[in-house]
Amino acid sequence: MQIDISSEIVFQTARSGGKGGQNVNKVETMVEGRWLIADSLLINDQQKELIKQNLSNRITADGFLLIKSQSERTQSGNKESVIKKMNEAVGKALVPKKKRITTKMPRAIKEKILKNKKQKSSLKEGRKKLRKGDY
Repeated sequence: MQIDISSEIVFQTARSGGKGGQNVNKVETMVEGRWLIADSLLINDQQKELIKQNLSNRITADGFLLIKSQSERTQSGNKESVIKKMNEAVGKALVPKKKRITTKMPRAIKEKILKNKKQKSSLKEGRKKLRKGDY
């Protein structure tokens, strides 16, 4: 399920490290995207809860989903990167996880494991030094 939340994202810029040479010191290329989940009109309450559970490590105390980007050399490139990352994160959070079906170990496999254990045990038993009472 893909939802485009780019219309509700609030952007903030700052100076970033990394590529850019002397340009880094004077241009604000790092972009920080914030999306207030509770006030969103694009998703329903159930989806909001799913996002809060699955993206809890990226949500601030104020309830904003926070994603930063400073990999590109331009502000516009970082802005596109933030939008892409945020849409992907929200899309993944809304996909329900499949429940694992527990399976029973077949009897033949259990017997094979026991047989291998006995073989290892006898092999190790044969490595012991003989004492006076053993023979």
